[in-house]
Amino acid sequence: MRVVILGAGIIGVTAAWECLRDGHQVTLVDRAAEPASFASHANAGLIAPGHSYAWASPHSPRIMLQSLWRNDQAIRFHPAVNPAQWGWIMRFLRQCTEARTAINTRRKTRLCIYSQARFAEVIAETGFEFAHNSGGLIYFYRSQKTFDAAAEKSDILRNEGLDIQSLDRTALVARDPGLVDARDHIAGGLFVPTDESGDARLFALALTQKCREGGARLCMQTSVTGLATNGGQISAVQTSGGTLEGDAFVIALGVFSPHLVKRLGLKLPIYPVKGYSVTLPVDARHRPPLLGGLDEDNWLAYCPMDKRFRITATAEIGNYNTDHRPSDFKRMLSTTREILPRAADYSAPEYWAGLRPMTPTGLPVVGKTHWGNLWLNTGHGHMGWTMACGSARILADLLGNKTPEIPLDGINPAIMGGH
Repeated sequence: MRVVILGAGIIGVTAAWECLRDGHQVTLVDRAAEPASFASHANAGLIAPGHSYAWASPHSPRIMLQSLWRNDQAIRFHPAVNPAQWGWIMRFLRQCTEARTAINTRRKTRLCIYSQARFAEVIAETGFEFAHNSGGLIYFYRSQKTFDAAAEKSDILRNEGLDIQSLDRTALVARDPGLVDARDHIAGGLFVPTDESGDARLFALALTQKCREGGARLCMQTSVTGLATNGGQISAVQTSGGTLEGDAFVIALGVFSPHLVKRLGLKLPIYPVKGYSVTLPVDARHRPPLLGGLDEDNWLAYCPMDKRFRITATAEIGNYNTDHRPSDFKRMLSTTREILPRAADYSAPEYWAGLRPMTPTGLPVVGKTHWGNLWLNTGHGHMGWTMACGSARILADLLGNKTPEIPLDGINPAIMGGH
């Protein structure tokens, strides 16, 4: 089968790999000069089933409301004159009940665990380097109150099969001596030994090369302008480089997916949630943490990547703008420097901002649309790196008329409101 995949971020590249493995002819299309140039370029780097909680929770509406006058909130809401934003907000708020939060968290955890298992298989098949660290992740809390609440909340993940260890500050520092400077700021934390980290961009670039070697055709610096239809089928993709024909077409365009399929009558509940990251150089003078993790009370993620140290923060519901200024990173840098003063060279920051393609549930949309040969693999939000390999395998199974290895509750386009 000729499969045309639109989007060469981590989601599109892993989908291309799985489709090639199944014997399909694959064409990968992206407007950028190289893969992983948008949302996958400088993300948090954490492969984290141990942090599969749904963002939509009973606490989220209050956090979003407070963000209108406070800039220290984990979720920031910037109202826009945009019906798409308000429609998404209303869907998001409907997911903020205890019952829906529990359902969405269980489904996310199931997909993340499955994806991590598939991730291990891809690593075994390829063997390339991408700053991979499989030693686990640490999620620490600054107050005993938030630590106790987190330890109780984590039972929902444990019930899905995750090993989550509750550790006091002494045990956490013993687990990762790189946190010694942060010791007095930590009340306790959770350690998930099976969680991992790595550079999603390096992984995507290396896997793309494997796809090339496997016969995939890459159309980079090629913008998708439309989809040609014939009856109930897609007949071709219209691009800046000409028309591309195929037997099956996969939308993996992240935040831009709704724009393309809207012309076909499809309404995807995906909206951009902006995140910020800083990557800092590390040399022999520095003492970064050995493992990645999160300062949970500040929603600040950190990740050692060989001779680099990355920190990420903020979930900003605003618009499609990726612009940023050094002042946007001031708080996250000062917070990190306060607890990890020797982690990296703070005088040489590399700034980045990206748009997470979020759905109200936090679950992606993976599967077939009512257009007979149009498929979706999009909307992975802040967990795209974690969910990528599993979503790709699910997509490939569905394309090959195979039954996926896990239930598709919550990610099927029909259930999600994909059409």
